[in-house]
Amino acid sequence: MKLYTVKSEGLSHNSYMLVDGEDAAVVDPRRDCQIYVHLARKNCAKICYIFETHRNEDYVVGSRELQNLSNAQICHSKALGFKYGEHNLQDGEASNLGKLRVKAVSTPGHTDESMCYTVSDLEKSAEPLMVFTGDTLFVGSVGRTDLQGKSGQTKQAEKLFISLNEKLMLLGDQVVIYPAHGSGSVCGSSIGEQAFSTLGYEKKTNPYLKLDKEEFVKRCSMQEMIVPAYFAKMETYNLSGAPQLRGLPIPKSLSVAEFEAAMTETDSVIVDTRQPNAFAGSHISNSLSLWFGGGTAVYPGWILSYDQRILFVVERKADVARVARHFWRVGFNNIYGFLCSGIGEWQEQGKPIGHIHTISAAELKENLARYVILDVREPSEWREEGTIEGAQRIFFADLPQKIDVLSRNKRYAVVCSVGKRSSIAASILKRRGFEVTNVLGGMTAWQKLGYPTVTVKKEESSVTLS
Repeated sequence: MKLYTVKSEGLSHNSYMLVDGEDAAVVDPRRDCQIYVHLARKNCAKICYIFETHRNEDYVVGSRELQNLSNAQICHSKALGFKYGEHNLQDGEASNLGKLRVKAVSTPGHTDESMCYTVSDLEKSAEPLMVFTGDTLFVGSVGRTDLQGKSGQTKQAEKLFISLNEKLMLLGDQVVIYPAHGSGSVCGSSIGEQAFSTLGYEKKTNPYLKLDKEEFVKRCSMQEMIVPAYFAKMETYNLSGAPQLRGLPIPKSLSVAEFEAAMTETDSVIVDTRQPNAFAGSHISNSLSLWFGGGTAVYPGWILSYDQRILFVVERKADVARVARHFWRVGFNNIYGFLCSGIGEWQEQGKPIGHIHTISAAELKENLARYVILDVREPSEWREEGTIEGAQRIFFADLPQKIDVLSRNKRYAVVCSVGKRSSIAASILKRRGFEVTNVLGGMTAWQKLGYPTVTVKKEESSVTLS
């Protein structure tokens, strides 16, 4: 038996390939799924099954894409009306994979159709060796329960408590857990850094598993987590099946003249994937700053519309393929092209460029009277870490909807934790004609320098992205 973990950076998504002999199965594949085909060939194995733990909200599930490449059978819960797949499983249904048995365990709570999958070695024991826990159980945490709205959260938390304590935790302390997400995912709060754990270790260390039902429900209900607007698009795609990547065009390599012409097309948007300091120094006017890596992997769906025509500016041509995959994973299909020669030739040809002023935390402290401070972090950060006294607070992904509450006669110093999300916010504001400054180092530098902060009450920090 072999087990491979395939990580999707930024999204903190874990998918898995399980191989036994000539048979293989994939759990929660990502949309760009050639890697699973490669692993199967490497092991001289055939992908027989694709197991989905639930209709995911934060990325496009690649099941149909992988099925077209492998002819594998898709398996998921019968509790939701999926428009694709061969097997709508009920609790306890099992499939053989080589000498292994994969058994579905219904674990509603995060979503009603949530499934976990235990794996047993038929030649040794019927007792499970491992369990793929999806978004039901994470290392050090559990799945969020608010996706049906705050009004239904109590009921979902009660279901999750039962799924954890009356199903998963009865499997045995020795069982190794492999969750669908790691630290940094928006699908759970305070997820641990470890890639995997055991049920026994989680019993001892996971704070949610030490609570009785009433305390568990209360703790889940107290979580205040962002619900990005793009979740709705993912749910639609993952219910019916997303368009196939094989039918999508590869981003075109564009000359300066071709890029300039493409910019004028209706609904075109320029996404500059360079680091915030480089973007601030010079960029094509009206570009959005979305740095390569975490920014391009996580935030496209938070600030961009799915009907926009996307043009990239990248630091290196080699970045384009990875950036495109990041966008595909969260459902963006309309990626047109990229500036092949980069920002350098654009400048050398005398094309118009924009700038965003930057300052350090120390410079901000010395010049507070010159600025209105705009804190664009999440509400939980305002409460837990504090903010600068007098700062206005608008979560960066809310800016397109709430920008009209800001005065155009003010000079804004935009802060986040280190200066990356504030670069996104500053670019949004710049596109709308505001005078903005990005505070590089952000609140991290402000606090390391010992500058004062004030706390924010929960009732003062609510946020909605829908």
